[in-house]
Amino acid sequence: MSITLSGQDTLTLRTAAWGAVSLMSAAGAAGSAHKAATEGSIALTSATGPVGHVLTKAPKGVKYGKTVAALADQVLPALTAAMSLLKQQDPTEAGNFRRTVIVAVEAATRPHKGEPSPTMTEMARKITEALDAA
Repeated sequence: MSITLSGQDTLTLRTAAWGAVSLMSAAGAAGSAHKAATEGSIALTSATGPVGHVLTKAPKGVKYGKTVAALADQVLPALTAAMSLLKQQDPTEAGNFRRTVIVAVEAATRPHKGEPSPTMTEMARKITEALDAA
């Protein structure tokens, strides 16, 4: 199956994936937000396949919310929209996108010593729910 993404589709995928990393970074700001963002970003840029080609760049021109709540209001629906879009075009790529985002979320929790905070755990749960809602 072939996948064809418009410019808007590409922006949705990038906003969703990079936004998920931003959410994890914001949720873990009491630790090292920079390290969380770096680790999550490395995971996104390491993706392969058609999704990997899209995620090699962060979205340009996207103004994320200034609070965690505002950011979540943007990113969680984008994750669901991205999954819906990919499931319609290529279910294999939808699975690849889901796995890539989950790996990025897990990587973003890695810089913290010990167990992730309850806030990070809850944000990871919300991200997973958004991915699975499609």
